[in-house]
Amino acid sequence: MDYRDLFDLSGRRAVVVGAGSGIGEACAEGLAAFGAEVICADLDAGAAAGTARSIASAGGVASEYRLDLGDADAVRRAVAELGAPDVLLVTPAVNVRKRVLELSDEEFDKVVGLNLRGSFRILRDFGRVMAERGSGSLIAFSSIRAQVVEPGQGVYAATKAGVLQLVKVLSAELGPRGVRANVIAPGVVETPLTAPIRQDAAWYEAYRAKTSLGRWAQPSEMVGAAVFLASDAGSYVTGSYLVVDGGWLAADGRFEPPA
Repeated sequence: MDYRDLFDLSGRRAVVVGAGSGIGEACAEGLAAFGAEVICADLDAGAAAGTARSIASAGGVASEYRLDLGDADAVRRAVAELGAPDVLLVTPAVNVRKRVLELSDEEFDKVVGLNLRGSFRILRDFGRVMAERGSGSLIAFSSIRAQVVEPGQGVYAATKAGVLQLVKVLSAELGPRGVRANVIAPGVVETPLTAPIRQDAAWYEAYRAKTSLGRWAQPSEMVGAAVFLASDAGSYVTGSYLVVDGGWLAADGRFEPPA
């Protein structure tokens, strides 16, 4: 065996949902760099097209696809039109930063509708055709908020914990049919979703100081985990919660005792 081939994705097709920006954009470019043909799916068709052009300009193969995870018919149509990819990677999420007692039913439904129901819908529908074929890698992005929370993150954290458990169940149900299912859990990443935090210097600094590495992540730093789980390097990995958080969960605060 040539172990250098473990991460090679040549001849494989990946659907990356949320490829128009942030982590999804970086993962689409990363999978393409390792040889995958990438379908860049996003609600914003223009942003998806931009990522596809970026991949093509670097010598990769990519196309754009407009996809609304909130539309069940659109998801079914995507499966019918795109068929069973070798890799499905799902990143989109939304947050409403309010304390639980202040959340409206509509705000709750907004976050659950995309983060949990949308993820369920696309993982189910693409997972079904992957299982029928007998192979594939499902990769969903959760968060460290699936394990640790803070005020104002209640419904977001609940959805991210839900995604984690959903993927674990899929790994158990689809493993015998040749499909792996895993979760990547980022910590604090500089993306459009975290822009409001980065505009508050004290908030940004508090998050920076909480990590063991002493800094926020860039979207590109999620690519290694995605390529690992998509490729043969992760062929015996399923049902995992792969944390990429700069040490956030490992350390209980950043005070360093004298001893």
